Amino acid sequence: MAHNDRPTQNGGGEREPLLQRDDGEANDTRELLSFTDEDPENPRQWSQRTKMANVAVIAAMSILSPLASSMFTPGIQQIADDLQTTSSIVIGCTTGFVVMLGLGPLFLAPLSETFGRRKLYLVCFTCFALLQLPSALAPNIETLIAMRTLSGFFGSVGIANGGGTISDMFVPSSRARVFGWYLLGPLLGPTLVSIFQSLSLDVWILTLQQGPLFGGFIVQRAGWRWIFYVLTIVCFVNTAAGFLFLRETYAPVLLQQRRQKLEQEPTGHPNKYRVDGQDERPMRSKIARSLTRPMRILAQPIVLVMSTYQAIIFGTTFSLYTNFQPIYRQYGFSVEQIGLLYLGPGLGFLTAVWFLVPQIDTVYNRLAERNDGKAKPEYRLPLANIGAVFIPIALFWFAWTVELHAHWFATIAATYFYGIGQVMILNCVQNYYIDSFEKYAASAIAAGAAFRSILGGVTPLFAPAIFENLGYGWGISIFAFLALAIAPAPVVFFLYGEKVREKFYIDLDA
Repeated sequence: MAHNDRPTQNGGGEREPLLQRDDGEANDTRELLSFTDEDPENPRQWSQRTKMANVAVIAAMSILSPLASSMFTPGIQQIADDLQTTSSIVIGCTTGFVVMLGLGPLFLAPLSETFGRRKLYLVCFTCFALLQLPSALAPNIETLIAMRTLSGFFGSVGIANGGGTISDMFVPSSRARVFGWYLLGPLLGPTLVSIFQSLSLDVWILTLQQGPLFGGFIVQRAGWRWIFYVLTIVCFVNTAAGFLFLRETYAPVLLQQRRQKLEQEPTGHPNKYRVDGQDERPMRSKIARSLTRPMRILAQPIVLVMSTYQAIIFGTTFSLYTNFQPIYRQYGFSVEQIGLLYLGPGLGFLTAVWFLVPQIDTVYNRLAERNDGKAKPEYRLPLANIGAVFIPIALFWFAWTVELHAHWFATIAATYFYGIGQVMILNCVQNYYIDSFEKYAASAIAAGAAFRSILGGVTPLFAPAIFENLGYGWGISIFAFLALAIAPAPVVFFLYGEKVREKFYIDLDA
């Protein structure tokens, strides 16, 4: 199926290759409202200060939700004793929270494309802040698990819509750098968490989380319920910042507001204008259609393959991180020393974000120049090959240096390059999704995030048995072979992605 070229918000003539414009628009005689490059209300024309204020608020939301998932872990035994249950059941509070962090975006991302970003952020994060109170006051474990599970759903709003908000505000030619720093928080989270866990107390939790160090101080001095009181205060501060500084960025919603103002003027009249990108179907139909959008996007072959790639990486990362302690106990390391070893991949993350991620925009712009100024989503993929090469090499390197009990520094050096590879794959793929589904970027990112979160959370359940039966050499090599098998994907889609997109065309406005 052929597809149409049309200008995006920035007027650059960039393609929206997986979306389709309704040909019926050509017969609509109403005046079209759209943003131009000179329009001060266009989010892409806002000042850098205004844009970064928005990014700061949503980044804080994206950090606070996983922080809330684990601050109570130092108090697990205290909670179990107080609520007359077992520590394993208390850990179920985290399971429900983390599952909803993965599933929530499937609902919240498409809803932001119906009602606007700002409303979803403020409503959901207000609910998230309020839900910390019944968690603090929970009289039994059933109440605590229920409140934590609901918290995970509403707390996922920053993760669900952050990529969409950044897409709204930044033109493609300069988007990757900002998005790279935004993604650094979720990427560094498991690394910093593992360091804090090891330095604060020896608590093993299946899911890698943030905040045990801070929770440990609170539990020791005030009791476990004060963890949730503190979270309530912090979350309300961030919510207040959202009310003060967060602005609506979704173009169809902003243009609809402009339409209403124009039609209310003395010289205006109803039904004189139409909005570029506005879905004018009945609300029930619009919501139902939007909620199916992430799964329809995930069914697109390129998105499915690249989301599988990310899922393999996340499953591998979580499996390795949860086994660092048994691996490095063989070297005679203490719990505190093992915690510091997580700096290996963490330094890889920082290196990639600082030096390599900005080059995604550079390569993208140069390839567009060579193509007569016409950009394609595939131009985001070349630097993904850094990750495609680094990840399997680093995994084989780590597997066999551990198996052969080489010097500990040789093993950690492998995780440094693994960290670089992980960042490059994630950033290139996420930017590819944003460029491909610019209007529906949040739904596209949500589809991939849910897929990788589920696999990333389940894989560590089986990893210990694999390592016990095969040893670390062949056990970790299984993950390396999976990474090696899917490594050609960025090259294949760079060369043939446009043909695949044309064959598997998606009309998300239908």
